Amino acid sequence: MLVEEIMKTEVIALPPTATIKEALHLLHKHKIRHIPIVDSTKEVIGIVSDRDVRDASPSIFEKESEACELDHEIQTIMSQPVITIHPLDFVEEIAKIFYEQEIACLPVVRKNNKLVGIITEKDMLYTMIQLTGTHVQSSHIEVKVPHRPGIFPEVTSIFGKRKTNIISVLVYPFKDNPNYKILVFRIQTMNPLPVIQDLRNAGYELLWPNNIAGENR
Repeated sequence: MLVEEIMKTEVIALPPTATIKEALHLLHKHKIRHIPIVDSTKEVIGIVSDRDVRDASPSIFEKESEACELDHEIQTIMSQPVITIHPLDFVEEIAKIFYEQEIACLPVVRKNNKLVGIITEKDMLYTMIQLTGTHVQSSHIEVKVPHRPGIFPEVTSIFGKRKTNIISVLVYPFKDNPNYKILVFRIQTMNPLPVIQDLRNAGYELLWPNNIAGENR
């Protein structure tokens, strides 16, 4: 999945000369947490978060200084340089950026760093929910398999024989053992027991469900 498929293209942005008061108003009005700062050519030169604005705002006990502080230009508190991404980047790869950089928003830019969209951590979480298939009613099955070529079609053929629709598939390592992988399936059936039994009859080890109690949950 590409960034351009999930990014928001209607982005609220401000010039560096806008005031902190303007940013505060936009954050509240549009219920957003970040505002990219752009120059006259829409090139991203900074970013401001609701926390930046909150930290720059006067205390409720300092009413007399409120007007003065909120009239400061937004460029005085914006963060720079800004980490940006491209519309043709893969969503799975930018998830790593969110994690490693500990940020909550990424402006999307094209040629010459021109702003064309934005992605937030909430957008990423929603996308991951869709990719894993947890947004629809389904049954969850985890199968431990040898890490070798051809194993995936062997396992999925069992679902095919039952004419069971696979909603999503994830693959991840089995602990620290490089000889095995875990295949995580979400299948479109509320009664997975026939498929589960077929998998066991074929000699596969199921990590979930792994007992009768688990199957009846």
